[in-house]
Parts: sequence; C-alpha cells; structure tokens
Amino acid sequence: MTYVKHLINESIRRAEIDEFLWREFEKAGYGGVNIVKTPLGTNVVIYVVRPGLIIGRGGETIRNLAKILEEKFNLPNPQISVAEIEVPELNPHVMASRIAAALRRGIHFRRIGFWALNQIMGAGALGAEITISGKLRTERARTEKFRDGYIPKSGEPAMKYVRKAVTHVYLKPGIFGVQVTIVSPEAKFPDEVKLIEEAAAGEETGSTQSGG
Repeated sequence: MTYVKHLINESIRRAEIDEFLWREFEKAGYGGVNIVKTPLGTNVVIYVVRPGLIIGRGGETIRNLAKILEEKFNLPNPQISVAEIEVPELNPHVMASRIAAALRRGIHFRRIGFWALNQIMGAGALGAEITISGKLRTERARTEKFRDGYIPKSGEPAMKYVRKAVTHVYLKPGIFGVQVTIVSPEAKFPDEVKLIEEAAAGEETGSTQSGG
C-alpha cells in the first residue's frame, strides 16, 4: 500500500469513528475525538459534556466501546479516556447537535441560528458561522447563513484556530444540513494590529525646565 493511500484510508477510518461516536453519544454532548497511535496500542480521547454517560456504571459502557473500536474499526488495543468539555458553546460538535435537536422539535431555523450564534459569541469566540441548508420554507432547497466576528478562510490561522462540524437532520420536508464554524478565543492572526500608547512628553525627556 502506498503512503498516500494509507493516509486516505486512515482519514476515512477516523471520519467513520467520529460519525459513529457522534451518533452513539449525542445525548452525552459529544464534542469530538482525538486518536493517536502508540507502540503499545491506540490512545483514544473522547470529548463530551457529560462524561458519566460514556463511562457507564462500573466502566461497562467504555469497555464495550473499546471492544467495538477494536473489532469494527480495527483499532489495535484502544485505550479510551474521556475528557469533559468546559465550555460547550465553543465546541462546534456540541452546538451542531443542539441546533439539530432544536430543528427536530420544530423550532424555526432563523430563531435557532441567531440563538446559537449569540451563545457562541457570548462565550468568547472571535468569530462564528452557522449554515443551515435544506427545504427551509419552500420546495426548493436553499441555504441560510448566520455569521459574526472574523473567520479566516485560508492559511495557518484557518488550520490552527478554526474548528468545524457538520451534521444532518432528517425531518418531514427532507434532510437538513447543519454546519458550525467557530474561531477559538486564543486565535492569533498575522495581520493583527497592536496599539502601544506613547509615553507623555515629560516622561520621555525625563526633566522639565523651570525659571530661576
């Protein structure tokens, strides 16, 4: 197997694992997974709002999950740990799930979009964009975007500080797509301008003249 094909297969497997975990633990506030291979096996860190729902009574749920990851997704010796998400509003997976749940309850998409945007920006995000697509009001599919702040589209800041999540909702009119993009509050941009106050004139000269 070539190196490129290996990378493609690994990316597909990681996407499948992410989709599986999101589907299984959406009620736990699933917020993403980090998978790192080690000489002794595979370290799997799952980020959730409510860790207890993944750990289960006596660790039963997490043991069953490790078995599934090993047998179904061919992860060698998976060692699973669960990390609690401190600020759910800054996690795109969590917010996409909340938007999807609100759509299922029949709440108008515009109300959901503005509510979610305010929640994200209120939590300190430097930028956010929410995209809801589908048969929103007519028989023809369309897309509505709700955006605030600054969102880099390319370069290192976009790769380092911008996080995205996409989910789909099955409703009576059809399938609705939800995409949430969030810029971390810790983001640093190369074109960021910092203003430095100049010292007072008297402080610069260090002395003042007086008549004698």
